[in-house]
Amino acid sequence: MTLKIIAIDAMGGDHGPEVTVQAARMAIRFSSDIELILVGQQAVLQSQLEQIGLTGEPRIRVHHASEVVTMDEAPAIALKKKKDSSMRVAINLVKQGDAAACVSAGNTGALMATAKFVLKTIPGINRPAICTALPTINGHSHMLDLGANIDCSAEHLLQFAIMGSVLSQSVDNNPAPSIGLLNIGSEAMKGNETVKAASQMLEKTSLNYVGFIEGDDIYTGKVDVVVSDGFVGNVSLKTAEGVAAMVNGVLKQEFRKSWLSKLAALLALPVLNRVRQTLDPRKYNGASLLGLNGIVIKSHGGADVDAFFNAIKIAMLEIDQSVPARISQEIEQYLPPAEEQIA
Repeated sequence: MTLKIIAIDAMGGDHGPEVTVQAARMAIRFSSDIELILVGQQAVLQSQLEQIGLTGEPRIRVHHASEVVTMDEAPAIALKKKKDSSMRVAINLVKQGDAAACVSAGNTGALMATAKFVLKTIPGINRPAICTALPTINGHSHMLDLGANIDCSAEHLLQFAIMGSVLSQSVDNNPAPSIGLLNIGSEAMKGNETVKAASQMLEKTSLNYVGFIEGDDIYTGKVDVVVSDGFVGNVSLKTAEGVAAMVNGVLKQEFRKSWLSKLAALLALPVLNRVRQTLDPRKYNGASLLGLNGIVIKSHGGADVDAFFNAIKIAMLEIDQSVPARISQEIEQYLPPAEEQIA
């Protein structure tokens, strides 16, 4: 049995080793065919391993890195001045072939900048994109880009669609995932010139492109892959998170208003618990940095143990499905002839 080796940026995120080391314990108990490299300050990590009884565990080893990238650090500073950070070293392990994937809850900008610098992009992909699963009425969909690329060309959106389609095929076992281009309307005349041009390009491909979708379609499950530029994608995601928090807050207030409301809350508790479990953000934690010559998974900075464990599971799945190689194979058919590339 060949072990899947995953490098963990054990110092990244709001909670660092307190979360990442315990999530590592969950991961090795979940799967017998993985090995984890905890990258970070050795003394800190060894102490954490001792506290949870994992000293000497053969499938967890520590790789020392002396520096830590903080959550508010400028990506350029992290890239240029912290070459021995846990984040950089973990990505280097992927580059060197010592690990098949990297998982980090660290600074998103620094992670993207470092991963792109170290791993480089797949030929034919101009920019990596951040992609994550989102809950829908009937399951989930994948959305990209979620903030890596603010200004995008039509060609970039086409590349995002290809990568999102490959990811959905790989992790969902979906042979022909439907793709929608996020727009201000579903009619062909709607939108700016970039999305119109991207739509025309997508119509000429063999992808299962269904056309424009609107913001209210993101969570209905109308399509399997939602494509947008990073500005629109990030605003859409943060808006949804804000609405979810508001609805949750309003429900709590209303259920506490009177004894009758409290009784109604008690009766509704089984349904509310099922809804909470279905929409639990920890189940969707772990965004893929698609388009790189290697697998990098971004966990939410504030992830708890269960959420970070889910990000590790996503890395395992992408290793199993060889996602970067499949993206490379898929993008090749859309590349212009060699003579045009040289020109």
